[in-house]
Amino acid sequence: MTLFDRPTNGTPTSNAASEQHRNTDQQRTAVLAAIRESPDGLTREEICTELGLGGDSVRPRVWELARRGLVTERGQRATVSGRMAAIVRTSETKEGKENE
Repeated sequence: MTLFDRPTNGTPTSNAASEQHRNTDQQRTAVLAAIRESPDGLTREEICTELGLGGDSVRPRVWELARRGLVTERGQRATVSGRMAAIVRTSETKEGKENE
């Protein structure tokens, strides 16, 4: 096992947990890509619709990206239901470039 391998002891539950982490990484990457590709940002609901994921998958990924400083909430707009929702956008430096 290398430093970057997912830890598992070979049991079915350990393998399933390791696979879940892989899915989480893929979801986080997809959420960030969707936000980056949208010049006006996206609400969490829009991210769910665009990626075909549920809110229980999208909300934690947005939170993780925000903790890493890659995205931030700026502004609000109405959702399909008419309720106001935060717009998630990529974080920008003072020069207007995305933080990596």
